[in-house]
Amino acid sequence: SHTLTAILLLGAGFYQLSPLKNTCLAHCRSPAAFLSRHWHNGRIGALRMGLVHGLYCIGCCWTLMLLLFAGGVMNLVWIAGLALLVLLEKVVPRPALVVRSTGVMLVAAGAVMLLQAAVYGWA
Repeated sequence: SHTLTAILLLGAGFYQLSPLKNTCLAHCRSPAAFLSRHWHNGRIGALRMGLVHGLYCIGCCWTLMLLLFAGGVMNLVWIAGLALLVLLEKVVPRPALVVRSTGVMLVAAGAVMLLQAAVYGWA
C-alpha cells in the first residue's frame, strides 16, 4: 500500500538523520578500532565481540533493509541500489554526506507518497 510504503520511507529517512545511526555507522565502519577498544580473549570473547560488532552493523542499516518491502523483496534493481547505498556509507571518506543526503531524500519521498495517498485516497 502507498501509506505503508510512505511510512517505511519516512521511518528510514528519519533514522538516517538520527544520532543512533551515526553511532552505529562509526562502529561498523572501523572494525579494527572496535576490536582495539572492545578486545576479549578466547572463543567466548571472540563470539561476544562478533555479536556486539554485528549489532552495530545491523543498527546502521536495518531501516534500509526494511525498504526492501517498499520496493519489492525480489526486485533486483532495488536490492542492488540499497546494497550500493550501504556500501557507500561504509567506504566513502565522508559518510555523513551520503547518510544525510539519503535521509533527506527518503523523508521527501515518504512525505510526497503520504500526501498523494491522502489526496487521492490511496491506501
